[in-house]
Amino acid sequence: MARNTAHEAVPTATSALIAEFLGTLLLVLGGVGAALFASDFGTGANGSSLGIGFVGVALAFGLTVVAGAYAFGPISGGHFNPAVTLGVAAAGRIEWSKVPGYIVAQLLGGACGTGIIALIGSSNSEWYEAATAGRFASNGYGEHSPVVSG
Repeated sequence: MARNTAHEAVPTATSALIAEFLGTLLLVLGGVGAALFASDFGTGANGSSLGIGFVGVALAFGLTVVAGAYAFGPISGGHFNPAVTLGVAAAGRIEWSKVPGYIVAQLLGGACGTGIIALIGSSNSEWYEAATAGRFASNGYGEHSPVVSG
């Protein structure tokens, strides 16, 4: 059946920027929040991990991106990342004139998500100490790796 596009609303530039802001906020809360708050809580009495681990963090990021893409993709394209926005513009899928607005919305969404995580984390000094010891779920190479072997 053919779609009747005559009555479909076209998203405005403002709604696209709000969608990018909200999608990036969601991505930071879901992905980074999972990495910081749930990735590792030590081991239980039986020796099993109490956190979600690397796979859980990966799933949190992936599922958050999927949720954001379904919720906001039809409005803005669901980029949620300045690198993706630049790639989409380089591929000619959006006009370059939209790129600065998208990137500003994404940076603001990421900053707000980070602020929310910081507010939640600052209410628990024990968590902050554990997060610092775990290098805030960062990754790296050699001595900068969160799992330094040697």
